Amino acid sequence: MWRLKIGEGSNDPYLFSTNNFAGRQTWVFDPEAGTPEERAEVEEARQNFYKNRRQVRASSDLLWRMQFLREKNFKQTIPPIKIEDGGEITDEKATNALRRAVHFFAALQSSDVAQMRNFIKNMFNNDCNQVMI
Repeated sequence: MWRLKIGEGSNDPYLFSTNNFAGRQTWVFDPEAGTPEERAEVEEARQNFYKNRRQVRASSDLLWRMQFLREKNFKQTIPPIKIEDGGEITDEKATNALRRAVHFFAALQSSDVAQMRNFIKNMFNNDCNQVMI
């Protein structure tokens, strides 16, 4: 299973860093990593991407998202906001949608805060965040 490692490399004698490897991201493959359920979830995401690769070009960083949310035991506690066609968008609904999105993206934040560029990209391209604009 592929795992994202962030800010590592200080034990490698061939690597040098002036900022303690902040922002350094490397993907490492370990065939024995994860539980069978996690490996099945990753394989399902991989197969889904393969089937839809001609319609959706971006991978949506699903492996990264699954890994970070699992490591932080993330549970979305804020209920989703449903607005029917022609329904009224109130301040309360917009605020709750924003809270839900911020709660989700805060869980995806890495320890060295280098993932912020991924969030900025998503703020304008992700369907779940269209309420925020």
